[in-house]
Amino acid sequence: MIEKLKQLFHKYREIIAYVFFGGVTTLVNMVVLEIFARLGCPTWLSNAIAWIAAVLVAYFTNRRWVFHSRTGGRAAMKEFTSFIAARLGTGVMDEIIMVVGVDLLGPALFSPVPDLWRQAVKLFSNILVMILNYVFSKLFIFKKKDK
Repeated sequence: MIEKLKQLFHKYREIIAYVFFGGVTTLVNMVVLEIFARLGCPTWLSNAIAWIAAVLVAYFTNRRWVFHSRTGGRAAMKEFTSFIAARLGTGVMDEIIMVVGVDLLGPALFSPVPDLWRQAVKLFSNILVMILNYVFSKLFIFKKKDK
């Protein structure tokens, strides 16, 4: 039984690590968003600051513990810029979801619980973003080089 679990873990280690660190990144994203929203920043600005914090956490955790990238120098810089470029795409999607969901739909549908609604919209957006980011990271950014 334990041997079977070890085999399953080894087989799905990358996905398990991605989901774990995706959870850490999501937590960072949601906490930073909430801090700035409660300070009175508009949704778009709170979300942009949260996005920057989350992208930095995601890059370093993905590079080291998920995809085990060992590149250095120019290759590492290319990897980083590719990572940021892919995240910009999903970041724009996240920004649109947040502004539409929180600022446009929120007051009409969920004004009694705006903080809860903001977090629900953010969680929904983060799930979509996490799936797309995994695909981009796996296929384009941290792809294994053929030997």
